[in-house]
Amino acid sequence: MNLSFQLVDTASPRPLSVELDSLVIAGWAGRDLVAIEKHVAELAALGVGRPSAIPLYYRVAVTQLTQAPRIQVLGAHTSGEAEVFVFQTAGELFVSLVSDHTDRQVEAQGVALSKQVCAKPVGSSAWRYADVEGHWDDLILRSSIEEGDATTVYQEGSLAELKPASDLLAGYRRSMGLLGTGLPDRTAMSCGTLAAIGGIRPARSFAMELVDPHRRCSLRHDYLIEVLPVVA
Repeated sequence: MNLSFQLVDTASPRPLSVELDSLVIAGWAGRDLVAIEKHVAELAALGVGRPSAIPLYYRVAVTQLTQAPRIQVLGAHTSGEAEVFVFQTAGELFVSLVSDHTDRQVEAQGVALSKQVCAKPVGSSAWRYADVEGHWDDLILRSSIEEGDATTVYQEGSLAELKPASDLLAGYRRSMGLLGTGLPDRTAMSCGTLAAIGGIRPARSFAMELVDPHRRCSLRHDYLIEVLPVVA
């Protein structure tokens, strides 16, 4: 799967073309067990069972990644989740944004299955991981949705609420029986999400942002959701 980014954390931004072979979604990646239980509870209200491990690493078809400005979904029961997106290419780790857009009805049948159903929108700009690793916890992740005529903040919090990317990468390697550190080359991981403010719900658009308050810059991405009819 080929993705194109603009590397924006340099004096001279440059394009970055990446070929990815594997996509991993790190679920239940909260650092605070109370926050994890909150997310478990909001999903339990939708009929989703508890995870078998925390964190849990879901393998998802890499072809689900998209940088298109619009996705199409089947039925009106899907919603986005803003997540940090890290990917390894040519021996270096980079950071962007992804939405783990999920079908909530299918999620009640099986979380792994639900993660295969919807496209995963990815941002088009990126940072070098090395440039934010030292103040990772201070990065702010937020998302917003359109509700009626208003734009509503849907998720917001610092990455201190989630397990550090370094821990998630190490945990994934252990789960796969791999030695070394970081991700295998041509692999991407989404690094967990924050609880939805006001509960999980669908929307006609989804916007996400990763803010670096130290360097006073941010990564942004938004997309539209087109609902296709369910016919029998």
